[in-house]
Amino acid sequence: MNEILGIAIAAVICWVNFVLIDTWMGLPEGPGVKGADVIGRSVQKRGGDLAGGFFQGNIVCSPDASAGTLLAAIGCYAIGIPEGGLIAAVLVYFGNRLCADPGYAGTTGALSITVIIFLTSFIGFKTEYFIVGMVIAILTIQGIYHPGASRLLGKIAHKMGRHTKLT
Repeated sequence: MNEILGIAIAAVICWVNFVLIDTWMGLPEGPGVKGADVIGRSVQKRGGDLAGGFFQGNIVCSPDASAGTLLAAIGCYAIGIPEGGLIAAVLVYFGNRLCADPGYAGTTGALSITVIIFLTSFIGFKTEYFIVGMVIAILTIQGIYHPGASRLLGKIAHKMGRHTKLT
């Protein structure tokens, strides 16, 4: 498989994986950890969506599906499939407990991407495509333009019935 094409497809898969899991687990509904409230309200003040800001704040302050997905891809590359992904899931689980995060989005993201990496390996995807793909996916949410990304995340949250009720 062409590397550029493989990375692009892996980035889309990673983006969908972590955004849907984090939204389904309720990250846009409210700040799960203390710093997420500050980040969410800051993004809102700059023209973004509060729910999308909470989503962004939650993934900065605690290992949610974005971190779980990236760590599992690295674990699968370094240790192997599925062992590396399973070890990453355990580490993310403990990371959530250390952050006093009540959720399981990070663990779910690590487990789901481990399965995805395993299945796509049969059609020529390399594990390293998912590492680069996840970095690109995180960059689109956290690194380019927060207000715009938060509005997209807010629309997704609204469609999934997970938009914040806070003001």
